[in-house]
Amino acid sequence: MRPSFTLGIEEEYQTIDPETRDLRSHVSTEMLAHGKLRLEERVKAELHQSVIEVGTRVCQNIGEAQEDLYDLRRNMIRLAEENGLVLVAGATHPFADWRSQEIYPDPRYAQVVEDLQLVARSNLIFGLHVHVGIEDREAAIRIMNSIRYFLPHILALSTNSPFWLGMNTGYKSYRAKVFEHFPRTNLPDSFASYSEFEAYVNLLIKTNSIDNAKKLWWDVRPHPFFNTVEVRICDIPMRAAESVAIAALIQATAMKLHCLHANNIDFRQYSRALLMENKFRAVRYGLDGKLIDFGKETEVPERELIEEYLHFVDDVVDELGSREQIEYIRTMMQQGSGADRQLKVYEESGGDLKAVVDYMVTETRAGL
Repeated sequence: MRPSFTLGIEEEYQTIDPETRDLRSHVSTEMLAHGKLRLEERVKAELHQSVIEVGTRVCQNIGEAQEDLYDLRRNMIRLAEENGLVLVAGATHPFADWRSQEIYPDPRYAQVVEDLQLVARSNLIFGLHVHVGIEDREAAIRIMNSIRYFLPHILALSTNSPFWLGMNTGYKSYRAKVFEHFPRTNLPDSFASYSEFEAYVNLLIKTNSIDNAKKLWWDVRPHPFFNTVEVRICDIPMRAAESVAIAALIQATAMKLHCLHANNIDFRQYSRALLMENKFRAVRYGLDGKLIDFGKETEVPERELIEEYLHFVDDVVDELGSREQIEYIRTMMQQGSGADRQLKVYEESGGDLKAVVDYMVTETRAGL
């Protein structure tokens, strides 16, 4: 059975005090209540009260997903303003201190904090998650195995977290470094079948390591409750158009990999150890680095590899109706990732992190 390749996009936003430019948490509960009235289940709480998450409906194509995501962003910006706040799409806050942030009052989050302690409390990060509808579970595992190769490329495009606790970290995605303190994160191993994956999950549940498969916080996973493959590696980009372009690229990659398999061709599998080398490079250097082409056993500039990648998926893009959104990837390579642009403002303003926050506020609204 051919997968539906439906799309769902989730974004996590920062709620910011317009005066101090710091994260502000105590009104998020109120904001959440108003958001739920207006947007129903498309708005959710997160671990920290200064994080608010939105998710599109199940969308049949990228055009629908774009419309829904833009609508959600517009509504959340308005909602934040009504509550005396501003909304920011950035994967870390430039100077906020996690120690002063409140945890959302929910038994599920209380348990996470109980289990993971300081690691959970310090996890003040904001991501972009993309779901692609793949109903057959064996196909989902197969696509998950193969898509791992492309995740460092996708992460490099999304990098948007160069600062942490008021410091320039030297990383383009410091969010990735913060998150890997959690257990069961980073790229997963490959699995020979869905039953092998299920056996792994069941063993962890049986031994009280996890209560369900949602506690697998990998960069990609078969979603335990939806018939989707969920890509979770990305920083949330500043612009909605960037999120949409990345979602389109993930969807096209899933379809391309499925088409190859349907024609008895498989994408070459590389070990997790090798793929993690590329992930580190993407985290550290973003679009300006070089990744390893394992086939050729050589380093290649990231932008060249992304051009090759766009060529790889090109033959499925028109069928998906996503050429315009995929084309925006080239714009992203020209203008630099969110991290590149944040760093540029930081340098031009003489190291003023409040100027960086102001820039992020403007970029969060761009194109809406």
